[in-house]
Amino acid sequence: MQFRRETRLRSRPGAMKDNPGPYHKRIVALATKHQKDRVMAPAFRRFLGASVIVPNGIDTDSFGTFSGEIERVGTALDVVRRKARLAVEVSGHPLALASEGSFGPDPACPFFPCGMEVIVFIDDERKIEVVESDLTEETNFSSTTAASAREMQDFLEHARFPSHRLVVAPENEIAPGLLKKGIGRYSELEKAVQAAARGSSTGKALIATDMRAHMNPTRMAGLEKLAEKLARRLASLCPACGAPGWGVVDAVKGLPCESCGAQTELVARDIYGCASCATRLSKPRGDGQKFASACRCPHCNP
Repeated sequence: MQFRRETRLRSRPGAMKDNPGPYHKRIVALATKHQKDRVMAPAFRRFLGASVIVPNGIDTDSFGTFSGEIERVGTALDVVRRKARLAVEVSGHPLALASEGSFGPDPACPFFPCGMEVIVFIDDERKIEVVESDLTEETNFSSTTAASAREMQDFLEHARFPSHRLVVAPENEIAPGLLKKGIGRYSELEKAVQAAARGSSTGKALIATDMRAHMNPTRMAGLEKLAEKLARRLASLCPACGAPGWGVVDAVKGLPCESCGAQTELVARDIYGCASCATRLSKPRGDGQKFASACRCPHCNP
């Protein structure tokens, strides 16, 4: 079995304990075609002593594309599980890793965009699955329409072009030949916008941020943090059975208001759990916050 690449990292202090853990010197197969190993491999090397490889022959675009030419079937968690399972099948390794991103309006405040990243690790030897996720407003996700690149200078600044790449297509039209991804030069953008506008019944092109990880440094930075969070969790063992993956699996809302003491919708306690056995443990929320602001209280601020 040949692999496309393996990312190695120089040792960094303070990453691993004296006990190297169950994944020391193990290989983890990562399902990606968008260079996510650049940030995931260092985290797994640092905190677990594991090597992340990317098997040949995995086209993660077949599970859905941000540009819409291939529809994603199922939830993000459904898709990321299928990706990880494919990595096991293609690589022949029992340990696998995959992630999936979703972008749109913030559920709490629809005027702002947000991104949801889900990452899953499967261990077929122990028959366990560990899932971590992150909802963040740290994203440049946005789109606009224009007949020429000169009409969208404000959008380009907001989209962080050219360090963050763009996708261009005709507005309200399906025209694969006019769909251009990974645009990172102004001359290339102007040409793509003009061609897409001519191919659209509205006379305009749709210009959107390219949300693929290797085209979007902001998203890649978020994936790096999430991969580190997952690797740290896999290095944490269950106090009851010793299985890896001990971490937060649920939460209890009801953080009291600082003014009236009423329960709010904010998390009061974290529920820690094991990926293998039924052990659960309730702890106060990890950031040490004991009271909610009155502005988050349904009684003080109805």
